[in-house]
Amino acid sequence: MSGNGTTADDDPLQTAVWRLRSRACWADAAALLPSDTPAYTLQRAGLMVERCLYTERGWEEAEDALRTAEAVARSDEERGAAACERGQLAYAATLHGVRDRADEARAALGRAAALIPPGAPGRALLDFRRGLLAENLTRSPQAARAAYRRAHAGATAHADPLLLSFTWRHLAGLALRDGELSEARHGFAESLRIREELGYLVGTAPALASLADTESEPEASRLREEAGRLFRLLGGVPTWLARQLTPPSPGAATA
Repeated sequence: MSGNGTTADDDPLQTAVWRLRSRACWADAAALLPSDTPAYTLQRAGLMVERCLYTERGWEEAEDALRTAEAVARSDEERGAAACERGQLAYAATLHGVRDRADEARAALGRAAALIPPGAPGRALLDFRRGLLAENLTRSPQAARAAYRRAHAGATAHADPLLLSFTWRHLAGLALRDGELSEARHGFAESLRIREELGYLVGTAPALASLADTESEPEASRLREEAGRLFRLLGGVPTWLARQLTPPSPGAATA
């Protein structure tokens, strides 16, 4: 899921949804959305899928929201967006060891690619998610890098700073795996900068922890301490960050 509710021309509803989402209150954010349009049902599904990725719970609620979004989708782009969320939910379930749904994830993202035309706003997010699949399930860093670069270009073209924070982060992670410390540090710093500017609190702790992996002491410990403080403030979300708050091995998979 991408997008944010922080710009001046956003409506009050989207601003409220963004503030809750950024503070790990996905269910509360979803409850604000009406159910009268495909766009809102897709947004609700995206929020519930994101909650699964960050908290490793809420799987049934996400499935219910996703089935509703799939049922009411009318256009090819709406059906493609629903398929993209289906692929992300299957990816999250596989990544967190709930159930192996890798084939379902690949099939759903393939359907989305057939429905969302190149250059459409949703294509960048799809490319990013195909990169996640390649990096963390297929273990193909070259394919992941190519997908992240396409997503990065698309996010830049469509002025999607939140997605840019993710593409910077994951391109930096691949650079760190390859031993390109300076490139990795730059990418993680850019991701952190964007998330702090957006007020994306739930994503700030992971960005701090990743940047710490590229720094020497005492800066590395300072960054991890700040990440830990935010992690505890949000009640231990994202759950997978606990493994990264101690110095990880280079190239460790992140969501």
